[in-house]
Amino acid sequence: MTEPLVSRMRAFGTTIFAEMSALALRTGSINLGQGFPDTDGPAAMLEEAVRAIRSGANQYPPGSGVPELRQAVSEHRAARYGLDYAADGEVLVTVGATEAIAAAILALCEPGDEVIAFEPYYDSYAASIALAQARLSAVTLRPVEGRFTFDPDELRAAVTPRTRAILVNSPHNPTGTVFTREELTVIAELCRERGLVAITDEVYEHLTFDGVEHVPLATLPGMRERTVMISSAGKTFSVTGWKTGWVCAPAELVRAVSTVKQFLTFTASAPWQLAVAHGLRHESAWVAELRGGLQDKRDRLMEGLAAAGFAVLRPAGTYFVQTDIRPLGFTDGLELTRRLPELAGVVAIPTQVFYDHPERGRHFVRFAFCKKEEVIDEAVARLKRLSG
Repeated sequence: MTEPLVSRMRAFGTTIFAEMSALALRTGSINLGQGFPDTDGPAAMLEEAVRAIRSGANQYPPGSGVPELRQAVSEHRAARYGLDYAADGEVLVTVGATEAIAAAILALCEPGDEVIAFEPYYDSYAASIALAQARLSAVTLRPVEGRFTFDPDELRAAVTPRTRAILVNSPHNPTGTVFTREELTVIAELCRERGLVAITDEVYEHLTFDGVEHVPLATLPGMRERTVMISSAGKTFSVTGWKTGWVCAPAELVRAVSTVKQFLTFTASAPWQLAVAHGLRHESAWVAELRGGLQDKRDRLMEGLAAAGFAVLRPAGTYFVQTDIRPLGFTDGLELTRRLPELAGVVAIPTQVFYDHPERGRHFVRFAFCKKEEVIDEAVARLKRLSG
């Protein structure tokens, strides 16, 4: 029998997250691979979900999302960023940011179009571009003075007559970089000059550290009208299993994304949507406390990784720390992470799998710090075996 899977998806097998999480379970290792917290979100928001279930909000919500959440997202964008999106027509609720990204790419890209993304990139980007029969053009982020950034000339050279869109993820997974206003200005100028649509993945928008500011690309001159702004509740409120995200964009772009989204999931998660509306309106203090706690955990993990012999790059946002494994005598992150349960009883993620050019990231390994302090401490104690 011939391979039943369509050819454009044959390069996408089991995700690295599934592989490494299964490895952690099988070996009893500490899982610092997949980026999900091991504590719950704000109690009052969780109770709102329970209340919604008990009060009968258990059928299909509107395809665009419950009005309460769309209004709360609109208010949040205006209050935080000065961006005015109409709750009716310019806000669309999705099944997490992953669906929003996929629907945006499928809606806006014709077969043969090109989409620029910064590598290393979240793995769903390449799969969504392949589903659209478009082509991913990767621009590499490289460490410069301790943080990952891009070469503006490389970015400009990546644009061709077939380029349709640019995917911008900031705060950036998996590097932890937060694009500066100057970097975003380069991207914005290119979008305006070449008529590109920007699809922005901003799910870590609230999780920045050391006073670093998250600047949405849509706030730059001329960018609101050409940006599909995407975020979600999962990382902000530590409810990754709720899969509740949203798109904010001009009405014509929202209509395009909605046209695709309605045939992917149509709608989902009425109780969670109502609870997230509460979260956006009432849980900002909880989010601020979460951010402070994550910064402390980041520092805790960085110190431990450095003591274990890794070269550590300091992230300005997200859940993740990037490490260079070469000081420990290793050169291949995939090989090391597959052996790490045996060597140290810990699971991490090899960054090279997020590159079109794996050789550029072969020596990087990603660790997640969105875990309890005692979990981080035990993982660090185990990792010290590597330097021993």
